[in-house]
Amino acid sequence: MDSSGDKAEKSEEDVIAFLLDKVNSLYLYRDHYFENHKIEDAIHKNGDIEKRLAEILDVFDRHENSALETDRARYNFLRGRLLNVIPKYSKEAENLLSKAIKLDPKLVDAWNELGECFWKNDELKKATNCFEGALKECKNKVSLRNLSMLARQESSSSRENLVENIEKGLNYAKEGVQLDPQDGLSWAVLGNAHLSSFFGIQQNPKTLKQCLSAYSQAEKDVVAKSTPDLHYNKGITLKYEEEYELALESFNKAALYDPTWEQPKIKERQLVKYLNDISDLVTTNGKMKAKRLQQILQSIDSKQLGPYGGGSYTSSHNQTVKLNEVSLSHLKPGLNEEKVVLGKVVCTVQNEDSVPFTFCLVDKLGTCVVVTVYNLADGKGVIIGNSVAIPEPYVTDVNFSYKDNVSGPISHDQCDTFVFQEYKFRLIRVETPLVMVVNGKKVNRDLQAGVQMSIFKKFD
Repeated sequence: MDSSGDKAEKSEEDVIAFLLDKVNSLYLYRDHYFENHKIEDAIHKNGDIEKRLAEILDVFDRHENSALETDRARYNFLRGRLLNVIPKYSKEAENLLSKAIKLDPKLVDAWNELGECFWKNDELKKATNCFEGALKECKNKVSLRNLSMLARQESSSSRENLVENIEKGLNYAKEGVQLDPQDGLSWAVLGNAHLSSFFGIQQNPKTLKQCLSAYSQAEKDVVAKSTPDLHYNKGITLKYEEEYELALESFNKAALYDPTWEQPKIKERQLVKYLNDISDLVTTNGKMKAKRLQQILQSIDSKQLGPYGGGSYTSSHNQTVKLNEVSLSHLKPGLNEEKVVLGKVVCTVQNEDSVPFTFCLVDKLGTCVVVTVYNLADGKGVIIGNSVAIPEPYVTDVNFSYKDNVSGPISHDQCDTFVFQEYKFRLIRVETPLVMVVNGKKVNRDLQAGVQMSIFKKFD
């Protein structure tokens, strides 16, 4: 780096403004890396950033004395922010940022940087205090979205405490988006907050739509679009939406943007295995022997509909709902109103996440489908041979192909080199076990429970 060039630039502006420009240039390089590099260069991103960081630190060293004389607080802040550009914790950055705040407690950006520094070191309470300190000086989107994430990471002593933390996180996220509706990172945090709300407070399917809507807004921002955690969390949402092909693509994209991050690859492998198992078990009727299967088919009787027998039932809202028993093959994609299906469990499907509880159901005509049940309490479920009736089933016909041997992320131009596995099966989604009738009886309320989600943790 040419020091004569530095002096020429500084002759027209003070040293602090000059150093600020250097710091901003490095963050611009980091945040817009993929506008100037191929996705295959992702493995080199951190190394390239560290190389530029070292060059700019040399510039800081050369101008340290004059900068300290000009504005000691801002120099310490700028050097601390510079060191904070990489994902790993820096003790030197912490010391510099702490010094900057002592010299000038109104430096909002220094409060936020110090908060992120503490967060990288897993000191979450100190991080929260910093972001709250920044908010006291000035309402800003960086503090709000970080507080949203931290609120949702707080350990909860009770169900009420959990709900309170999730709602607090959601409110922070909404406020951050309102301050700058064009900021994709804030939209991504809002999507995560909705996802926490869906699983921690109320599992309303509309909330998943709000998640995906927020992620879609985030992807309009070139900075947010290249963050691996956006695609990872979108993948989690799509998995629970049972948009499996899109979920796999999102996990793959997250791994492409950060090849060193194992979690997206793990999620992709787990989902592929889950889908492979479903395909195999649906095709083979749960790998059940022919004689045993025949016995099960012959034992299916409309009496096992229990309260859903007789053509109608009374809902929890005291309304009479018509229900006609139909075979699994007569269902249509989407919601099948005023219909009920009856079958027997031929197998359960292992799922690494334990959610949803998944089993294969066969009706008396021998049609086999997969059933996914949400909100099921730990250790609860159905077993082979149970009769299960499902009212007004919501049906999805899964039909897509994906790379068969998942060994790592692939870019679009590599697709031709992979063998693809076809996934084709019918799926019934049950939002709560409370609607099911098992062995002729409505299930007890103790079968229902909340779900804990594996949302990406910043600086994990």
